[in-house]
Formats: sequence, C-alpha cells, structure tokens
Amino acid sequence: MEMNTRETFIAVQKNGDGDLTAFKTSSGRVLDYEQALQEVKAGAIAGVNVFKGRDGEMYIRGDADGDPTNNLDALPRFE
Repeated sequence: MEMNTRETFIAVQKNGDGDLTAFKTSSGRVLDYEQALQEVKAGAIAGVNVFKGRDGEMYIRGDADGDPTNNLDALPRFE
C-alpha cells in the first residue's frame, strides 16, 4: 500500500488583523506564508489550493468540501 507523503496544515499563526501569516505542517515544519504558498503550488500540501485574489495577489485557501471545521481559519494557533 502506497503511503501518502503529502503533508497537511495542522495549525496557523495570524497577525493582528487576523490574516494568516504562517503554517505548521503535519510533520512539524513551520512555513511562512510565502514558503507555504510555494509548497501548495507544488502540490506538496493536501487539502488546500492557491487562488488569485481581486488584488492580483496569490492566496492559500482550504479546498471547498462543505466542512467548515477544516477551514484554515478554524485551525488552532501555534506560537
């Protein structure tokens, strides 16, 4: 049976505005937003995707699966 090597995000850091600034992965790595964006684009992180906002910038969001409990905003915070 093949192991799924893709990581998932298990916790987040937010700034004072509530914007996501960093992510902790299921293997314990901590990625800043730009690192996380590159890994999501490369397909290394499961359950999330990248989209272009109205401002033209690229953003990370959880896959739309109808389950609000796994939204990135709902993840626990880490220090």
